[in-house]
Amino acid sequence: MLSPRTDADVSIIIPVHNAELWLDECLKSVLAQKFSGSMQLSAYDDASTDQSRAVLETYKQKMTEVGIDMVINGHTGIPAGVGAARNRAIAASSGQFLCFLDADDVMDSRRVEMQYAAAVSRPNTIVGCQFRRLPEGSTPRFTDWCNRLQPEQLYTQIYTSHGPAVAMPTWFCSRQVYVKVGKFDEGGKGVPEDLIFFMAHLRGGGELFRVDTCLMTYRYHPTAATHSVHRDTIWAIQVSSLEETVLSGWSQFTIWNAGKQGRRFYRSLRPENRAKVKSFCDVDEKKIQKGVYIYEESEQIPKPRIPIVHFTKATPPFIICVKQDLTGGSFEENLSSLNLKEGSDYFFCS
Repeated sequence: MLSPRTDADVSIIIPVHNAELWLDECLKSVLAQKFSGSMQLSAYDDASTDQSRAVLETYKQKMTEVGIDMVINGHTGIPAGVGAARNRAIAASSGQFLCFLDADDVMDSRRVEMQYAAAVSRPNTIVGCQFRRLPEGSTPRFTDWCNRLQPEQLYTQIYTSHGPAVAMPTWFCSRQVYVKVGKFDEGGKGVPEDLIFFMAHLRGGGELFRVDTCLMTYRYHPTAATHSVHRDTIWAIQVSSLEETVLSGWSQFTIWNAGKQGRRFYRSLRPENRAKVKSFCDVDEKKIQKGVYIYEESEQIPKPRIPIVHFTKATPPFIICVKQDLTGGSFEENLSSLNLKEGSDYFFCS
């Protein structure tokens, strides 16, 4: 029997709330890790009313037998939320690196080994990996988007409806990344604590990296915490971040999409950034023939009138409010024809 260590190389962080159905498979994947360094498992039971705590307790001896120090904490009563549970699990841990694992997900046996190797040389980085969804075929556009993003797109495509370009269930980072950013938001249900942390990490000069191997099974089910987050909440965070990190450096720009999504983006902007919008562009002849978008809700006199032009007549930089992979390739072909560079000539926000 190996003795557990408390000065672990890696602490696996598991927030738990009513995860009895999946917890056994999740914990078995911890036992199956091939990592040669020292590991610790820190689980925090956030007021579960099922048998989650009992399942955790049955694994303590099993973890000890393979040299994994297992720390179990928690509380009863009112759930504090995922952000608070993660913070408390981290506070009770001691690993130099943090491996985040949701109680309903499953790790490949190489996960800790491969992400640790990537993170050791990248101490200021959130390291992710590719994943598969269970049930198979769940959220296919999101899964494909996350898994195929190019390294530079991990930074440039962070303002889309998909959320963090490195999916939270795959995060692995040095403890100093967490300390630098600060705790996860503890607002509870309905708060996208992962997106808030992710954006703060990037604002502070943090870096991103993805191990291009499928190392996680990311479960999709109706009771997952992510379903409690309203799309409008995510939108507000993304637009605000885009204004701070991108639009603050632009004197003018074009919104690509004169339809509902483009107009919504325009209305969501702060007044100083709405004033930078030179035009809308589109391919829809009806919108182009209309010639102008009038911001009727404005209190300005006269009300702002923004020209609408064909995309070939528009000038960069662009904020593109068009969802990708939904036009049979025609949008992507149009964008490619302009020979623009993502991250300087355009960003997506949709």
